[in-house]
Amino acid sequence: MGDPHGVGIVGLGVISRAYLDTLTDHPAVRIVAVADLDPARSAAVADTTPGVAAVSVEGLLDRPDVDTVLNLTIPAAHAEVSLAAIDAGKNVYVEKPLAATFADGRSMVDRAASAGVRVGCAPDTVLGTGTQTARAAVDRGLIGRPLSASAVMVTPGHERWHPDPDFYYAPGGGPLLDMGPYYISALIHLLGPVRAVHGAASRLRAERVIGSGPRTGEPVAVRVDTHVTGVLEHADGALSTLTTSFDGVATTAAPIEVHGEAGTLAVPDPNYFDGAVRLFPLGGGDWQVLDPLAGYAGASRGIGLIDAVRADGRPPRAGGDVALHVLDVMSTLLRSAGEGRRIEVTTTAERPPPVPLTPAEDWRQ
Repeated sequence: MGDPHGVGIVGLGVISRAYLDTLTDHPAVRIVAVADLDPARSAAVADTTPGVAAVSVEGLLDRPDVDTVLNLTIPAAHAEVSLAAIDAGKNVYVEKPLAATFADGRSMVDRAASAGVRVGCAPDTVLGTGTQTARAAVDRGLIGRPLSASAVMVTPGHERWHPDPDFYYAPGGGPLLDMGPYYISALIHLLGPVRAVHGAASRLRAERVIGSGPRTGEPVAVRVDTHVTGVLEHADGALSTLTTSFDGVATTAAPIEVHGEAGTLAVPDPNYFDGAVRLFPLGGGDWQVLDPLAGYAGASRGIGLIDAVRADGRPPRAGGDVALHVLDVMSTLLRSAGEGRRIEVTTTAERPPPVPLTPAEDWRQ
């Protein structure tokens, strides 16, 4: 991948602003084109971002100066757009999840390998100082041998704040496929890949009501389970208990806790890049806040793409292999919930290389 690296963005919804803020004017990348089903969105970005052209998706894929397609479409369109980009000889970086189905994700990764291009995928929040400091603490033996973990995400539902929340309640959405990638990716960084799962799921109601924006009061049909929980068996024997819910109001549970023979770590919300990592050692009297030990300091969405551009031969830390394994874990968990039995996952992934503690002024240059 060259430097600066040409990026074309497909999909300019709510999340695109965070990516634009990170990537615009970064010396490692250059946004050259944007496309959206709503031409007004792409025109607005082009008007406010020097050097960016508003084009069709087909026009974007035809541009020789686009090295990577940043796919920020809804999950149901991830595979279609990504496969078209791969067939055009482009690298792809996708907003999470990798695809709406495991079969689509598998096709993306396999076709990219055949084409000699790269696939990357969010979340890249796990590359920040929060998850990376917790990983460094585990790797340094601060809690001894890891035995188990818990990961909890509880919210009353995104329709309360998102103006167009339909895709959250359609196939490819739901609390597991929407928020699970943050928690499962973090657990893989902390404890390694997953070999089997046992899940359960439920659905609170058949429709939701939009709570903000021009569609306030409009009902949205719920077509997926909205509370999913399960046990993940990691390859090294540790057990993680995962809960993702659009049906709860609040929780006092830590986003992630990792328990070892010599201590417990409280890990900050993996939906964010930073946050306090706390350690309670065996025999200790209180929680200790750890200084940042690793990770991109002050990072923001898009750092995973920058990390891939600057990989220089090493595997990208937000790579397609991890994203496919995360999708496999989630898809298998939903299947397990439906069949009521333990099921082994079909993929694995190496823990990505750890991120050395990197000041913001360094990764922004």
